[in-house]
Amino acid sequence: MPNEQLIVNETFLSIQGESTHAGRLCFFIRLAGCNLNCTYCDTEYARDEDSGTAMTIEHLVAQAKISKVRLVEITGGEPLTHAGTPALCQALIDEGLEVMVETNGSLPLSLLSPIVKKIVDCKTPSSGMVEYNLYENFHILSDHDEVKFVIQDYLDYEFALTIIEKYNLQKKTSNILLSPAWGKLEAKTLVGWMQADLPSARLQLQLHKIIWGPNKKSV
Repeated sequence: MPNEQLIVNETFLSIQGESTHAGRLCFFIRLAGCNLNCTYCDTEYARDEDSGTAMTIEHLVAQAKISKVRLVEITGGEPLTHAGTPALCQALIDEGLEVMVETNGSLPLSLLSPIVKKIVDCKTPSSGMVEYNLYENFHILSDHDEVKFVIQDYLDYEFALTIIEKYNLQKKTSNILLSPAWGKLEAKTLVGWMQADLPSARLQLQLHKIIWGPNKKSV
């Protein structure tokens, strides 16, 4: 449905700052509105569903093609609050583009094409949103999908290790990410914990914040 509309907060070309694709050039489509309110949210400006402009799938696909990069990420806000997100993903895939969706993990992933690379942010206790994790999503993960835990303290770290083991995540995907919350936990502290416990996970740093600082938008 090329004329179907989604509410878009911003689109921009940058590098992937996170995930196992960090450093790759990427065209971002940030949708407006989120169903959660995490303590570590770094895109509060996109949380309100009225913080964007209606754009058609056809227009968004055209903008992605104009960017001349192959990788496209749909983010938010929360992309899965938009009924048109699966159709947007499929339209981008049909154009031969590589599509990623970053989601807060509270809504079903089942409507997305298996081809889509899904980045699931599993909420840790300090997020204030841990009760919204939809753990059923872990059952449909593919190896190209990713599970991210934002870590603010040792309790979050222990929670992440428990979830990895409980849901046998290392058997579902090799892309398990532990990300120190910016300004809350030093990366070297998290690395020390990882050295002690040898989890089936990798450290993730937010490259875009290292390059441009924590407050710059559209990067």
